[in-house]
Amino acid sequence: MPESDLRQAAIVLMSLPEQQAAEIMSQLAPHQIQAVSIEIACIEQIGGDEQSEAIRRFAESIPSSLGGESGGMNRAKNLIKNALGDKASEYIDNVRQHVEALPFGFLHKVDSQNLLTFIIDEHPQTIALILSYLPSSLAAEILTGLSTERRESVVRRIATMGESNPDVIAEVEQGLKNRMSSALSQQFQNAGGVKSVAEILNVTERSTERAIMESLAEDDPELVEEIRRLMFVFDDITKLSNGDVQTIMKNVDTNQWAMALKGASEELKQTVLGNMSSRAAQLLTEEMEYLGVVRLAEVEQIQQKIVDIIRHLEDAGEITVHGDPSKEQMIQ
Repeated sequence: MPESDLRQAAIVLMSLPEQQAAEIMSQLAPHQIQAVSIEIACIEQIGGDEQSEAIRRFAESIPSSLGGESGGMNRAKNLIKNALGDKASEYIDNVRQHVEALPFGFLHKVDSQNLLTFIIDEHPQTIALILSYLPSSLAAEILTGLSTERRESVVRRIATMGESNPDVIAEVEQGLKNRMSSALSQQFQNAGGVKSVAEILNVTERSTERAIMESLAEDDPELVEEIRRLMFVFDDITKLSNGDVQTIMKNVDTNQWAMALKGASEELKQTVLGNMSSRAAQLLTEEMEYLGVVRLAEVEQIQQKIVDIIRHLEDAGEITVHGDPSKEQMIQ
């Protein structure tokens, strides 16, 4: 398959929900799955225009007003697993080895801030060489961290670079790898942050959590909203009691469920369908099938709307999000 066609195929697959993309990939030969997975792993991020053009060529009935979608090694790995099942390991290893064998491929797994620390004082030509081989999203983060003057110098050099001597590339790559060896051998993790707050408050007694959130809201309501969104995610619906699920369903339209459940786990689908009448469950299933291929971004948007409804119901005391329903104490 020509390189341009391979990229087009990768972009179309990246634009689909993983489950549907995997179903398509499962119809390919293993070597084709490996080739398109390598392309997905290398792309990292695509722009809306390129994605629209790829999809237009694939099917003119698909709207072109699309936003960028993400690729990367994790996306490629998930697609291979879904497409090949037990046979996936070998091909995942092949894709990973191919990506890491690319110039500066070892940097794909390095945090942008760590990388910036190591290259910020390099000559602009060296920085330009490195960035030209990085995924565009990672290169953009590095550029943002440079001073205005240095940033313009680096961009100018990337634009006029042309072909580079392989020996020079290898020398720069090895020198950077040697200097970053200690960083690459460690597992860096961010401490604290909004996610940590959400995790802590998720297991905090409800009255304490409410008092903390109300206090924070006085000074920073946007921070409170960000914490709230991380405290309960769509997949957590499976952890709720049947009564709470039924309360939620009264406040969510059927067409919202149809979109939100596209690509959801079987457990989550059964949780929702199992709390409906057989007729309503059949209608919802038919509506999901009628929707056909949908954008992942649209699905996630509806899922977040349902999460917002759940948080509102919890604040109103109509449902209980915290704790294990099976362990709730009952009194007579």
